[in-house]
Amino acid sequence: MQRIRLRYTKRGRLRFTSHRDFQRAFERALRRAEVPMAYSAGFTPHPKVSYANAAPTGTGSEAEYLEIALTAERDPDKLRELLDESMPVGLDIIDAVEARTSGLADRLTASVWELRLDGVAPEDAERAVAAFNAAESVEVQRMAKNGMRTFDARPAVAHLEAVGPQADRPTDQACAILRLVVRHVTPAVRPDDVLSGLRAVADLAPPVAPAVTRLAQGLFDEETGTVTDPLAPDREAAVTGNTTVAEAAAAKAPA
Repeated sequence: MQRIRLRYTKRGRLRFTSHRDFQRAFERALRRAEVPMAYSAGFTPHPKVSYANAAPTGTGSEAEYLEIALTAERDPDKLRELLDESMPVGLDIIDAVEARTSGLADRLTASVWELRLDGVAPEDAERAVAAFNAAESVEVQRMAKNGMRTFDARPAVAHLEAVGPQADRPTDQACAILRLVVRHVTPAVRPDDVLSGLRAVADLAPPVAPAVTRLAQGLFDEETGTVTDPLAPDREAAVTGNTTVAEAAAAKAPA
């Protein structure tokens, strides 16, 4: 059984698709591309697809990941092209590697987010960011299944900065851009929680809903403060000629 790991995006209007919507679109693409999928056992078999840490509905993303299991080997690049052609524009399959290591989900420990705040002056955003970074704790509230939940959002934010307005924005229109690195913790701290924190510590309240995009997702390097590519170990294993997990298991099996 071959396993392929894919990176995909949620761009433009399709950032409003839910995870369930994406699942349906992806399974249709698998059928259109005639991918030799492995299926689960039981009364209702379904394709073996593992999704990892999907972005919230309404946020864009350049770094979503999933893994599929195949009954026959396929070239990852050709498979990516076939699947991308079968997906709606905006839900783009942009990378594919053969899984040669274990623990993809374990390598998704942080995300890099970008928040575009229309109607917010860059200097106001900078003051709010400074107040947030200086705070020892930033309590925020979020409605959960069991009612309103209060938690500290500050420890999860490894980095937060105001990077200024985008170059393509009109100069007479206020617009601030925030860049943040958020660790994946429990309870999960989302970009809207950080915005709630900025409102709490500095009374920063954008007049319109912000545009939120996940730029990267992967293993957080505590020394450099960067988020690394979670598919890099699989690429490195392919270059060095390491066997896949399935090949290693077959080699150990008794004759």
